[in-house]
Amino acid sequence: MSLISYGLAPPLLISGDGCFVDARFIEISESVSMIAAWSEAYRQHGTSAPKVAIGRFAVAFNPEPGVTYLAVDRFATSSLCYRVKDGLLLVAERADELADPGCELDSQALYDYLYFHMIPAPRTVYKDVFRLPAGHYALFKNGQLTVAPWWNPHFSEMRRAPLGELKAEFRQILLDAVRDQLDGDTTGCFLSGGTDSSTVAGLLREVTGQPAKAFSIGFEAAGYDEMEYARIAARHFGAVHHEYYVTPDDLVRSIPDVAASYDQPFGNSSVVPAFYCAKAAREAGLTRILAGDGGDELFGGNTRYAKQRVFGVYEQIPGLLRRGLLEPLLVGSALPGKIPGIKKAVSYVEQASVPMPDRMQMYNLLTRLGLSEVLTPEFLALVDPQDTLRQQRETYRAGDGQALVNRMLWYDWKYTLADNDLPKVLGATSLAGLEVGFPLLDDRLVDFSLRLDPELKLKGLTLRWFFKEALKDFLPPEIITKKKHGFGLPFGVWAVEHAGLRKLAVDSLDYLRESRIVRADFLDKLLKEYLPQHPGYYGELVWILMMLSQWLLASKRRFAL
Repeated sequence: MSLISYGLAPPLLISGDGCFVDARFIEISESVSMIAAWSEAYRQHGTSAPKVAIGRFAVAFNPEPGVTYLAVDRFATSSLCYRVKDGLLLVAERADELADPGCELDSQALYDYLYFHMIPAPRTVYKDVFRLPAGHYALFKNGQLTVAPWWNPHFSEMRRAPLGELKAEFRQILLDAVRDQLDGDTTGCFLSGGTDSSTVAGLLREVTGQPAKAFSIGFEAAGYDEMEYARIAARHFGAVHHEYYVTPDDLVRSIPDVAASYDQPFGNSSVVPAFYCAKAAREAGLTRILAGDGGDELFGGNTRYAKQRVFGVYEQIPGLLRRGLLEPLLVGSALPGKIPGIKKAVSYVEQASVPMPDRMQMYNLLTRLGLSEVLTPEFLALVDPQDTLRQQRETYRAGDGQALVNRMLWYDWKYTLADNDLPKVLGATSLAGLEVGFPLLDDRLVDFSLRLDPELKLKGLTLRWFFKEALKDFLPPEIITKKKHGFGLPFGVWAVEHAGLRKLAVDSLDYLRESRIVRADFLDKLLKEYLPQHPGYYGELVWILMMLSQWLLASKRRFAL
């Protein structure tokens, strides 16, 4: 266990492969120690000390008597958790390391999990145990704790530069980012067949001069298997391609171990395929694997960016016309039901009239089903359902971007990357015994994206236009034009068809009945009616509840009302 507390030894914690950019601090880190360099950086820059560092890091140290300072990198790829107890600041890399047997589970965090399918920082599943959010520091001084961002990115939206110059700079940054992530000849890459992973595979060959060792996952389930795209990329770049097809039996074997490996409930279903991909890489002799996470969130690649741009057009209609005519006519009257073909217009106005970021959660699985239908009255009495929107609104408004796509990117840097996708990959690779690198989250690439014209990220309704334009002579055309997919998991389909997987799901949900978080009658309907009728849709909720149950079992924790 890595643990520090103010006044107790050892008075430091440092993780990650981050380094300094200033020669003074580099010299101190090499001649004395990395923690000495961090202490000097704090002495010169105070709480802004991380601004002179780059890469992945988490640091906790006592820069002076009576003071403890913590910081994590821009995307919290190295994690720190903290707890103030009996006048001491306790710090660890995992939340469960700070939770003694008497530490209660946080009901609001459990609600967050059901809503987001993970628990966004700073909250953790344990009461009074918190996770330092991405790009933040914490200062404990004279018994008082201050938590604030050290990184406040600025979107330079009015900057224009010749497209050719931007492409050349972008390509060079990509090469440098991959080169800096290498670990000799034992570095490989994930390969889903998407734009990002294919780019990394190709760059590995360019940087090393050798075929990339690429690892892909497939599923024997109609509509889920993307292996053919991975094969296209592998052939194009001459990669040494390793394929593994995940089976329902694999899930039965691995779900308990994957759930137990996290320090709190984690419901991203892609974590199991990611684990098997990392496991295959480790068994092939790799020590490090590169992931393509970040490209969509830096350069505008998620489909919701285009979708919300369509809804954003509605905001340009004068407010008097929207509120005085369109909304009362289409939403607040019975007229639409009498006019054939107007249903889509009504749906459009209903969604477009909801402000951002609330609009992105209109189809949230939990709220669409109905809170009172899913959750018990006793549990609902303990939580504030509106707090999830409060969190999101605060995050969305904290970014300084004016363009809609930049505001959504900033939002996704927290909720999609720092709180969800990165913990998925980090957890899966750690369980498999691999180090992982994220070249597309290189600080230089992030800074480049901040000053890129937002219209080059989302050109009309074309996603990540600049990224694809800059690499159109590098990537296979089939990869450039394919739709985003990733390692989707056919859990719902398999849970209906496979007896062993269904038994695991049923047993897991039965264990939740004692907690009285979810209504018993809803659990019955979910398994007996909803899941067989629509396995792809309701399978997601079964997965989320199953992973919660498996985590509770493994951690020997109960939440009982």
